[in-house]
Amino acid sequence: MILSDNKRIRSSSSVLVIGGGRTGVELSAEIAADYPEKKVTLVHEGPRLLQILGPKASEKALRWLKSKGVDVLLGHSIDVDAISEGQRSFTTSDGATITADCHFVCAGRPLGSSWLQHTLLKDNLDRFGRLKVDENLRVRGRKNVFAIGDVVDLPKIKQGFSARKHAAVAAKNIKLLLRGGKEEKMAVYKPRSAAAAPAVVSLGRREAVAQFPFTTVSGYIPGLFKSKDLYVGWNRKKLGLETDII
Repeated sequence: MILSDNKRIRSSSSVLVIGGGRTGVELSAEIAADYPEKKVTLVHEGPRLLQILGPKASEKALRWLKSKGVDVLLGHSIDVDAISEGQRSFTTSDGATITADCHFVCAGRPLGSSWLQHTLLKDNLDRFGRLKVDENLRVRGRKNVFAIGDVVDLPKIKQGFSARKHAAVAAKNIKLLLRGGKEEKMAVYKPRSAAAAPAVVSLGRREAVAQFPFTTVSGYIPGLFKSKDLYVGWNRKKLGLETDII
């Protein structure tokens, strides 16, 4: 899939990216950096990019994208359900027409949790299809059911890094209960607010915007943390795999 997407980009003179979250921003930045001759349009329905992060990160990312010639349309949306494969003309929510040789949908997708509506956990879902959990990552109202990852209703950036933290807490609590430990001894998961959580969004191969609890920076220095391999090597190492994949 990665190779086919790369082929689509290389063979196109114009690219439309729908969704200005982390994925949409990083994809737009990569295309703009590697193929400066291509016209890249980024459409985002929100008032600013990277809304899960703070305003400073949004501003820095927007400034960088515009400096690379990316046409960023904020406050606009495109009906992704009406898009067909090979489509080259797209209509925005305000009636404007965008022409692009290929497109990528980077907007939020359903959690894929609809199957839970047919299980004993159907009453534990919120209106967004997320499982309601307590501070111990135990499904509310359940004694022995835990949940981790994107499916939980925690106010946290949805990413693998968070899921690993969830897993550590849930595993610790499951072990405690299996060994007959007391519930009051269970570990507590304490998520940071999304706007203050450390986060790095790559901007091409060398630059990035990084948000820390007390400051937000952009440029080559934060790019050293992520932009070279997008954490692929680090994640492979965590999984016990070879890190040299090039």
